[in-house]
Amino acid sequence: MSNAQEVLVETLVTYTLQLNGQIFVVENVPARVNEETGEQFFSPSTVEYLQQIILTEKEPDHFTEVPVYNYAA
Repeated sequence: MSNAQEVLVETLVTYTLQLNGQIFVVENVPARVNEETGEQFFSPSTVEYLQQIILTEKEPDHFTEVPVYNYAA
């Protein structure tokens, strides 16, 4: 069992979600990030706001093209 202290850093991240065949990207989301593992933690209010943004189909700030690859090919 490790005695290492988990170090979380407050930062802004890019959050991605795949829902109903669509990919949503939300930039500049406040998160606490584990320095060692990169795992991201979001406050309940941040999660609620992310859901609002995506589920209410708010007009996006901009669109970007994303390449898609098939791993099994």
